[in-house]
Amino acid sequence: MNSVSNTRRPAVLLLGGTSEAGAIASHLATHPDLKLISSLAGRVAHPKLPTGQTRIGGFGGVEGLITYLQQEKIQIVIDATHPFAANISRNAAAACQRLGIPLISYVRPPWTPQQGDHWQDVPDLEAAAALTRSYHRIFLAIGRQELAPFATCIHPWFLIRTIDQPDVPLPPNAKLILARGPFHLADELRLLKAHAIDCIISKNSGGPATYDKLEAARILGLPVIMVDRPTPPTNNVHTIEAVLSQISTELGRLITKY
Repeated sequence: MNSVSNTRRPAVLLLGGTSEAGAIASHLATHPDLKLISSLAGRVAHPKLPTGQTRIGGFGGVEGLITYLQQEKIQIVIDATHPFAANISRNAAAACQRLGIPLISYVRPPWTPQQGDHWQDVPDLEAAAALTRSYHRIFLAIGRQELAPFATCIHPWFLIRTIDQPDVPLPPNAKLILARGPFHLADELRLLKAHAIDCIISKNSGGPATYDKLEAARILGLPVIMVDRPTPPTNNVHTIEAVLSQISTELGRLITKY
C-alpha cells in the first residue's frame, strides 16, 4: 500500500473513553496514512488521555456530530465507547449514515455467568432497583451517572463505588467509596466481607478491569443482579485486531481514490 502525503491523510475520529480505545489509539496515533483524533466525553474529572490528538466534550447530538465530522473532514469513525454509552453510539451511527462515512463499531464482549455464579439478569437499572427490597446490604457497582433509580430505595443499605463524586442524590442509607479500577480479587473479597454485603448490582460492562468483584461474589456465594447492556445500533466487532483490520481495509479504499 502506498502512503499518502500528510496533506491528504484521511482523518479518523475515535470515540473513546475505554481501555480498548486507548489501545486502538496507541496503534493508530503514529500511523503514516491517517490523522487520528480521539474524543472523550469528559465525564471523568481526570481521564487517562490516549496517545495522540484528543478532544474532550460532547458534540451536541446528531446534528452537532455531523457538523464536527464535516468541519474536520472526518472520513472514518471508530466507536469504541463504553457498552452502556448508548446515546453517542446511536448518534454516531445516525451521523455516519447521513454522511456516508464508514463506521467501525467495537463492542467489548459481555461477561457470561460461570459455574457457581448466581446471576439474575434484568433489562435496565429501574428493574434492578425494584429488586433491592429483597436484600439488606448491597454493593452498588454501576458508576456515578446512573444512580438516580436507586435514590428512593429506602430499605437496604448500599455500598457505592465510583471514580468521581456523583452529582445525583444517593440512597438515604449509603456509604460512598471513590476509587478507580482495576480492582483485584483479594481486595474485592476484603471489601465484600468487611461490609457484610449480601448482593451485588452490576452493569454487564465486560472487560477485566472490574470483573474480580464477580469472581469474589462466586467465591462467597453472593447473588448478582446483572443489568443487561443496550443493544448496539450497528454491526460490530469484538476485538482490537478486527478494528485494525477494518481500518486497513477502509484506508486501502480511500487511498485508491487519490
